[in-house]
Amino acid sequence: MPTDKHQQTRILVQAAVQACEDKKGVDTRILELDAIDAGLSDFFLVTSASNDRQAVAIADEIELRLKRNFGAYPNSVEGRRRGDWILLDYVDFVVHVFLAERRAFYDIERLRKSARPLTPAEFDAELKAALAEKTRAARSKAKTATKPAAKRAAKPVKPRAAAPAAKKAVKTAAKATVKKPGAKAAKPAPKKPVAKKKTPRS
Repeated sequence: MPTDKHQQTRILVQAAVQACEDKKGVDTRILELDAIDAGLSDFFLVTSASNDRQAVAIADEIELRLKRNFGAYPNSVEGRRRGDWILLDYVDFVVHVFLAERRAFYDIERLRKSARPLTPAEFDAELKAALAEKTRAARSKAKTATKPAAKRAAKPVKPRAAAPAAKKAVKTAAKATVKKPGAKAAKPAPKKPVAKKKTPRS
């Protein structure tokens, strides 16, 4: 599975390819270099221009877009003044902007026989597949991490036993409210007779 750095390099190459197409670069190809003889670079991006002004415009657009969108600057730029072969070295990938006759003369694709050639569409499809796989792996990892936490949350909490002092207080209160068996009810106090008033005889 590609590393995060490799995927980031692919994203930068994809942005450079889009800049080539926007500036009407012709026969754009990506060479995925063999790890043994590639040195520091993972990819070569090769495109053709019909004249030196267009070649400079393509190189300028690539440099501007990568700087503005990703903060990426080329380690070195060569051939801009002549315009027949402009090289932008981003370390992890190198951009070659050729005039058509120069490209045919140097035939850089043939020189890198061990490289895997890709069209922009093939490169884009591979990048999308790699990013989708990374997203699926991240989601699967997140689900695995949340399952133990959900189990812990669902576990019922046992009620704590009442403290001994609290139990004793409850028992004492209960005894006080319950009447003892055989206890006689208190007799009501005797009522005093009310004296009748005598009425005078006529």
